[in-house]
Amino acid sequence: MTASHSDSLVVLFGATAGAYGAKLGSDERELILLVWQVVDLHSKKVGTLHKSLVKADNLELSDQCREVSGLTPEGLSKAEPLDRVLQQFSQLVSSDLKLLGRNLYTLCTDGQLLIRQVLHPEASKKNFLLSDCFYSFYDLRKEFHACYPNSAPVKDQTIKSMAEYVGLETDEAEEDFGVWQVKTMVAIIFSMLSETCNCRFTDPETVKYKYETGPCSKSEAVDSETVIRARGLPWQSSDQDIARFFKGLNIAKGGVALCLNAQGRRNGEALVRFVNPEQRDLALERHKHHMGSRYIEVYKATGEEFLKIAGGTSNEVAQFLSKENQVIIRMRGLPFTATLEDVLGFLGPECPVTGGKEGLLFVKYPDGRPTGDAFVLFSCEEYAQNALKKHKEILGKRYIELFRSTAAEVQQVLNRYLSTPLIPTLPTPIIPVIPPPYTIATGSIRDCIRLRGLPYTAGIDDILEFMGDATADIKPHGVHMVLNQQGRPSGDAFIQMKSSDRAFLVAQKCHKKMMKDRYVEVFQCSGEEMNFVLMGGTLNRSGLSPPPCLSPPAYAAFQTAAAVIPAEAALYQPQALLSTTRTPQASAAAPPTVTYYPAQAAQLYMNYTAYYPSPPVSPTTVGYIAAPPAAVAAAASATHTPMLPQPGALVRMQGLPYNTGMKEILSFFQGYQYAPDDYNGLIQLNDQARSVLQAPKEWVCL
Repeated sequence: MTASHSDSLVVLFGATAGAYGAKLGSDERELILLVWQVVDLHSKKVGTLHKSLVKADNLELSDQCREVSGLTPEGLSKAEPLDRVLQQFSQLVSSDLKLLGRNLYTLCTDGQLLIRQVLHPEASKKNFLLSDCFYSFYDLRKEFHACYPNSAPVKDQTIKSMAEYVGLETDEAEEDFGVWQVKTMVAIIFSMLSETCNCRFTDPETVKYKYETGPCSKSEAVDSETVIRARGLPWQSSDQDIARFFKGLNIAKGGVALCLNAQGRRNGEALVRFVNPEQRDLALERHKHHMGSRYIEVYKATGEEFLKIAGGTSNEVAQFLSKENQVIIRMRGLPFTATLEDVLGFLGPECPVTGGKEGLLFVKYPDGRPTGDAFVLFSCEEYAQNALKKHKEILGKRYIELFRSTAAEVQQVLNRYLSTPLIPTLPTPIIPVIPPPYTIATGSIRDCIRLRGLPYTAGIDDILEFMGDATADIKPHGVHMVLNQQGRPSGDAFIQMKSSDRAFLVAQKCHKKMMKDRYVEVFQCSGEEMNFVLMGGTLNRSGLSPPPCLSPPAYAAFQTAAAVIPAEAALYQPQALLSTTRTPQASAAAPPTVTYYPAQAAQLYMNYTAYYPSPPVSPTTVGYIAAPPAAVAAAASATHTPMLPQPGALVRMQGLPYNTGMKEILSFFQGYQYAPDDYNGLIQLNDQARSVLQAPKEWVCL
């Protein structure tokens, strides 16, 4: 048994197959050695010293480990795995305590790395639970510094430096690796227990058993020295998954904030707040550790960044999140007419919501209109799992998406929608350039390649250099950079090759080839698949998935449709145009024989790429192309496309019945002056335009 105030210590030392000393556990290598001894603090007696080898899954040892420990893979191959060694540890400690007449004990280690950075992460990865004794321990370095304030700082302490400070004479070469460390630590403890020091072990370090959820207020003070940013997370990871990645370190209550992109979808990043700077520094040592098959980047962040993501001021949200230790599920795609009763009926009796209707939170715009999102509280993991099984089931005429969520995500989503202006402002107009419809070829022939993992600074020139001689096999205008909602590179690109054979050869030759400081994955795909992803769908190992904005019945029709961008789409200003990296002067001086870039005019049509990799959403702002009247008239006569004259006021109508005609629109605006009698001021968006723009049926009037 263990206790916060023990009458015995178990001095514990361990080593991994990799780094040693201050870098212990930083390389994710497994534990290969444990040495321990029981110490009676009252009688100053000791139990038997035990040394146990541990069989790791990977028996390869680093050069430093071989040199320092003297261990070999052959010797470790005969040892027991970690879970069995820890069972033996508990049994032997209990026997030694019984012989000493004691029953309570606490671990004592040289620093915190063995417990926090080695044992807890490895047990978490191997899916077994550590006994309670590993959640409370004494850090000998801290206890020593408290006993001897004039000694070296805690971070600079070593077993050897502590022994020298108290005048202990030991020869490390005379003992086996691990044995000398434990014996010396025991001697240091006895020195601290002497009458001159009278040290008392009363305040152990603790490891949290589980992550505690909770809300965070924007008025709360957050120390920037306690926050990190984790990048590269799987999109489906939850706050509990992130807490498990940092197992052994104490995360503050409600300290995991998953970051969302402009569409309210997770972008693979999270901000994590720890209880103190020491825990944060240990978290930084897990840079490029793995979560499943992905490595996670860990960087410093600030308290302001954390509050921007996790902080909230809404009383409604605070009340919703006041129920602690609840599992939060996010529902997306709800019908706008859905009620509390509809959602409760959809979830059913097998997954009861905490507090009934009080456990549901609908997300709304500032004017009270529903967004189609909601958050649900469940009291246990079983109910949450039952709810997740209803992912993509139908409510009304829509399929509903369900995901794990966090308190910070609730705050982010509410903050984003509540800050949305009721009357969106129009962006700066641009000169009209309305070319013929731009078409991306489709088909099942795998004559395209997909580049994934591009550096965000990479341009088309970088891609051409990356492909080398294969650039000769690229179709004209065949390089398609994929942007996110903010108009920034998403790290993906598609390239149309002249044949499927050339696409196959390029994929084989360039896969995982380096571009700048990153390796780029190259996959062969078809024009149909390329078009599918550009329209907002997903293409991965699981196959094709339709864009979330399309219901399952529409999927079959969507699959075979060509991505033809109609002239009406030019009325929508793209969030970000695809800029060329060559200057006009350079292009004029030496025009290329083959053009790989999308035509400058065609860039106006490629705003649909701005929504990848997140599923598309309906535009909230319509950018109309403004220019001097003469230019507008010339462009309109050249393309026979309805243009919007100036001056004039613009009205956008949404939510119209699908059988609405021009007569009904004119009747609705009876008494108001509108465009000339030929009604060219009325522009109805057809189904083709709507499939690209992801907008509902609507009219635009002048």
